[in-house]
Amino acid sequence: MAWIVLVLSGVLEAVWATALGKSAGFTRLAPSIVFLVALTLSMAGLAYAMRTLPIGTSYAIWVGIGAALTVGYAMVSGTETASVVKILLIAGIVVCVVGLKVLH
Repeated sequence: MAWIVLVLSGVLEAVWATALGKSAGFTRLAPSIVFLVALTLSMAGLAYAMRTLPIGTSYAIWVGIGAALTVGYAMVSGTETASVVKILLIAGIVVCVVGLKVLH
């Protein structure tokens, strides 16, 4: 169960990071609320997962999922440029996250 919660928390990290960017310094209400809710749930899920999983592994997976999804969304939505090198580097993060899961 901890792994499922950790993955969902990583997804929520991408949600709050994206919402933070769209909040324009917390001047836009809807993205600011999405940020706060997603941040709270993401941190709570990370804390829950760390009760049974190693801290370093949990944090690396949480950040890796969040970073890969955030940049992936930005490339798909056109707010960030995409390149083959960038996609390969993000794929490397995903491979490392899967590797940490396999090792655990």
